[in-house]
Amino acid sequence: MSSQGCYRRTVPVGLRLFSYFRSTAAWRVRIGLAWKGLAYATEAIDLRTGAQAGPAWRSRNPQGLVPALELADGTLLTQSLAILEWLEETCPSPPMLPGSARARAEARSLALLVAADIHPIQNLRVLKRVEALAGAGAARAWAAGVIAEGLAAYEARIRASAGPFSLGSAPTLADICLVPQLANARRFGVELGPFPRICAAEAACAALPAFAAARPEAQPDFEA
Repeated sequence: MSSQGCYRRTVPVGLRLFSYFRSTAAWRVRIGLAWKGLAYATEAIDLRTGAQAGPAWRSRNPQGLVPALELADGTLLTQSLAILEWLEETCPSPPMLPGSARARAEARSLALLVAADIHPIQNLRVLKRVEALAGAGAARAWAAGVIAEGLAAYEARIRASAGPFSLGSAPTLADICLVPQLANARRFGVELGPFPRICAAEAACAALPAFAAARPEAQPDFEA
């Protein structure tokens, strides 16, 4: 399966993504844009140097976060799941959500398991605070524990799904959130052996051009 493009007449041209190559939230949006077959410019916000906290970026996005997607009229969309939902509504083909209301709710539920319950608790802002309170080792252990606990729940949720993706024969919003989170899992030394169903879904996604194009090493600001 590959992206077949979208109904481009419904989508503004001149998209610009404010991103950082290692940001898993930005990675989600890159997958979505590639899946929809949309061209966009990238402007890097280097989280390592604190560029996200500078007045220039804060004046545009008061949260000081990435990703953000600038539309042709200057509107700035923030929050990765909100951006992905906007893409789904304005560019419905190929879809990121299944056909039935029940299946769409399941996909959103799994996406939120990652984006709301795993990622925010182990992101850079939280880990810096944990490190300040308890040291670098404790911060790393915190991140690994949060990720492992969340992935265990995700694995249990999709175990009965036929696959190869999280919820069947096509990738959904759930997979778009899962794949970047697994990179974080490896970064913090989480053992993925207990999650065979998750690993199978990741492998299925890796075979798709849209997922490959969104990987950190394919980004213009990538640094090893």
